[in-house]
Amino acid sequence: MKKKIIPKNKEISKIVFKKGELAQEVIDLCGENLYGCYQCGTCSAGCPYIEDMDLTPDEVIRYILLDRSEVLNSKTIWLCSACFTCAERCPRDINITKIMEALRQIILRRKIDRTRTVDIPKKEREIIPQIAFVSLFRKNIG
Repeated sequence: MKKKIIPKNKEISKIVFKKGELAQEVIDLCGENLYGCYQCGTCSAGCPYIEDMDLTPDEVIRYILLDRSEVLNSKTIWLCSACFTCAERCPRDINITKIMEALRQIILRRKIDRTRTVDIPKKEREIIPQIAFVSLFRKNIG
């Protein structure tokens, strides 16, 4: 299996967890039983954005359970559109959308913001619908 390379964000890389703390914080935030996942991959098979993700949804859960905090640097947690396809298809009734939101909240609660609208070219900002910006801010700022 090819090793996944996840680009690092300096601020996010400073977030440190003791053994088991990452999984416990995610469970506390989302209320889902991460330990119930048996890595069948059904969530990944149904995800409409899988091609753009650096980690598949089932890999995200695995990273959390293995205390691999680099999952917080993954672009997957920001690409999740909360379409609930994964949650509907999961044979263990795990709502992966809530897990992705919990991971985003771990970052946002530490005042790390990935939203930089100033980096969007002015011409693009003029044609992007305002509701897209509202959605972006709700997702990335909390």
